[in-house]
Formats: sequence, structure tokens, C-alpha cells
Amino acid sequence: MNIIVCIKQVPGTSKVEVDPVTGVLKRDGIDTKMNPYDLYALETAIRLKEELGGVIKVISMGPPQAMDVIKEAYAMGADEGTIISDRKFAGADVLATSYTISQGVRKLGEFDIIICGKQTTDGDTAQVGPEMAEYLGLPHISNVRKIKEARDNSLIVEMDMPNTIEVAEIKFPCLITVEKDINEPRLPSFKRKVATRDKEIKMISLKEFEDQDEMKYGLNGSPTQVERIFPPEVNSHREMWKDESGQIVKKMAQTLKELRFI
Repeated sequence: MNIIVCIKQVPGTSKVEVDPVTGVLKRDGIDTKMNPYDLYALETAIRLKEELGGVIKVISMGPPQAMDVIKEAYAMGADEGTIISDRKFAGADVLATSYTISQGVRKLGEFDIIICGKQTTDGDTAQVGPEMAEYLGLPHISNVRKIKEARDNSLIVEMDMPNTIEVAEIKFPCLITVEKDINEPRLPSFKRKVATRDKEIKMISLKEFEDQDEMKYGLNGSPTQVERIFPPEVNSHREMWKDESGQIVKKMAQTLKELRFI
């Protein structure tokens, strides 16, 4: 089985500055980590490989320092890694990002399944995976919380829907996005980390894409623009109330009304 896992390097801290001109996060010089949901996606791929055999390829869109998350994926069990990196990709919204990664996926060759984390912790849109599938013309299922059965040409999965748990079969090639409840990601292996220390990480830029129209990438290819973005204000104000339970309930209700929460 040929599996592609999409991973992303995200800020490892909530203290991130915002560029007032472009409205995007300033990522230079901050601590980073692999997007937590992508760890579940990678673990899902590793378990499928252990059951069915095959190859796991990870792909990430970002600056060259995204090599760190590729190396982490190698230490967990990925076989090949690719970074999509070009200054022309900077400032992409979810649509441009989805198109860019879909173009990168086309360079990786044939595959049976693409696995993505449900969402990223720096964007939280949960849109990139499904939009990639649409660009690639693939059937896709989001919010997968369990793989019930892996068959020769399909998967049987459970989806965590708003009010129900649904079961569906999806045929290869396909794309799924996974929930954090699907598994417990393994820790990177130190032995594998040492063994893969010098393992090749491929780099792909715009000039390697089939579609090299610059108007489809980065800020040029982003139909949505951020009007204003700002870090949330920190409020540590608190009050301690001591009274009979009935009086505290009344005071709490009155306070919530004053704050217009109810």
C-alpha cells in the first residue's frame, strides 16, 4: 500500500506575533512542532503499513526549516519525505494551500490513500484535506475516528458526525482526515532517528509543478484576505464569592446578564 501523509510545522507556543500588513503569523525565530493532529494521521498510516505492508511518504508545505518535522516523521516510521517550498507560496489561504499541496502530491507518483489530520492548530479551518481531494478528483471522508477494516481496495471507517457515528466504505485511491480519538501516536524511535539522520528529504518548488501559473499560489491565488487579525487579550481578573449556594447562583446569573452572556 502506498500512503501519503500530509504534515505541517506549526508554532509551539501561543505567543506569536502577527504581521500588520499581510495579516499572517510571523513564524521566524519561534519554537515549532509537528501539528498534533498530523501525529494521529502518521500513526494511522504506520498501523496500516504494519498490517498491509507498503510505503509511507510524508509531505509538508513550508520553509526549509520544516525539515525538522520530516525528520520526526522518519523517526516514527515514515519512509520518504518531501517539502514543498517556494517564496511564491507565502501568504496562501486555505484554497491556495490546498491547490499547492495537491500539485506537490502529483509529483510523488501513484498512491492508494492520503491521510491528513483533521485540522491544524494555527489555522483550525479543517478545510485543506477535503479541498485537496476535490483538486485531485478523489473520494474523501472527514472526521474519521476509527478504521474498522482495511481491504485490498477500500477502507471501512467510522465518522464522528455532529449527532451520530456513521460507518462508510471508501475505495482507493482516496483521502481521509482523522480525529485525535483514532489512536495514540507512538514516540519517535531514537534508534530510527540515528539511522535516518542523513536520510534524503526532497525539495519541490514552483518550477517542478505541472501548473506553474503564479496567480494560483500564495497571496496571488488566495481569494480570501485577512482584514484584521490580532492575538487575544489576556484577562486574569477573578472574583471569589462566599455565601449560601442559592445566593451565589442568583449573583452568578445576574453577573452573566450584565456581561451579556445570557
